Amino acid sequence: MKKPNVIVVLTDDQGYGDLSCMGATDFKTPHLDALAENGVRFTSMYSASPVCSPSRASLLTGRYPGNAGVRAILAGHRRASGLTPDVPTIATALKKLGYTTGLSGKWHLGLRDECRPNANGFDEFNGFLAGCLDYYSHIFYYGMADGGNNPTHDLWENENEVYANGDYLTERITRKSVDFIRRHADEPFFLYVAYNAPHYPMHAPEKYLDRFPDLPWDRRIMAAMISAVDDGIGEICAELKRQDLYNDTILYFQSDNGPSRESRNWLDGRNDPYYGGTAGSFTGHKFSLFEGGIRIPAIFSWGNRLQPRIVDTPHIAADLFPTLYEACGGSPADYETDGISILPMLLNDTPCEHEALFWEMEGQTAMRMGDYKLVLNGQLTEDQPSRAPVFLSNLRNDPGETENLADAMPDLCAEMTQAAALWREGIEKTWAERFAANYKLT
Repeated sequence: MKKPNVIVVLTDDQGYGDLSCMGATDFKTPHLDALAENGVRFTSMYSASPVCSPSRASLLTGRYPGNAGVRAILAGHRRASGLTPDVPTIATALKKLGYTTGLSGKWHLGLRDECRPNANGFDEFNGFLAGCLDYYSHIFYYGMADGGNNPTHDLWENENEVYANGDYLTERITRKSVDFIRRHADEPFFLYVAYNAPHYPMHAPEKYLDRFPDLPWDRRIMAAMISAVDDGIGEICAELKRQDLYNDTILYFQSDNGPSRESRNWLDGRNDPYYGGTAGSFTGHKFSLFEGGIRIPAIFSWGNRLQPRIVDTPHIAADLFPTLYEACGGSPADYETDGISILPMLLNDTPCEHEALFWEMEGQTAMRMGDYKLVLNGQLTEDQPSRAPVFLSNLRNDPGETENLADAMPDLCAEMTQAAALWREGIEKTWAERFAANYKLT
């Protein structure tokens, strides 16, 4: 059997409700909708973190962020540590199976030499290394963690810094992706397409804004940025079809975490929360371990190989590594992962379920077991105090996490609290023993 090509598409700070196939009614995403209609659309897919760097680390390594060595938003200066080669990525694993590997777009997993994409399994890298940058000048302005205020240019082709002033970044990422497909059409390839949209700064060319003249500004710019991504998905799929590769290519799409409410999205100095993105009916946003921060839009497409359907079983982005590795001919047992392969479910509808899922973000810890979700010290946004020390909900009956069942179900609450604390203890131990020293100079 021919090895499938693999394309993983990631968006940045896109909420659960920011696709028309996931419920958006004020703008359309026709290309992603088409993938969902002909593939598997997940309604209970989770990122492994409510912020970008840990979420990306888990997606690429199949491990919980603390077991992958990345637990927080990483700095953007050029000595910043992050992911290292002792934790293999799916790119590293697929290279060993004969795949050519490429990344187009955002990395945000470290800038030190050993933390860069080419050191972590990628044959080709076209994109940027920090967490966000101007879409036209490709300059990183925000949060220089070394205490300086100087901006840093951040556009690369492998280890070579390149300049392309005025090249709208979303379109550049698409163009580089299509070029990669064209050049490697005759060999198995893995392509990671990491769009930075719709992460701030909120930039979009007029041609996209003109599609949504009647939306309020915050929603209009969000729709325009996502529309540019959707067009990019269309161009990628069109190239696969031109090369007669579409039915032999796995294309997986997800967002890295929930929508941002950060006031810097406004670009006008105001301190009001930003309302351009939506988590749909869920509570919480980026940074929160309530559903709105971690439940994400996700689609798995494989040409005509899959029975189109909606899957509501809870899964987590860490499942992608073992799933793709098995689909490409490997054995998931070859690598240490926290995720599980869901390939049997995708191909044959064979149940593949976790006994429990876990998350951590600074002082917050969360756990999902069946229909029940526990959040300890959960925050709705990064600038608000804890909503409750212990919050237990039944997601089947209350997906918006509006009712706290902690007092009504004390035995289950105690069981889950103990399990979550034990898991967090293991994460802290692994971190202290294996990864904390990596960050002493950053």
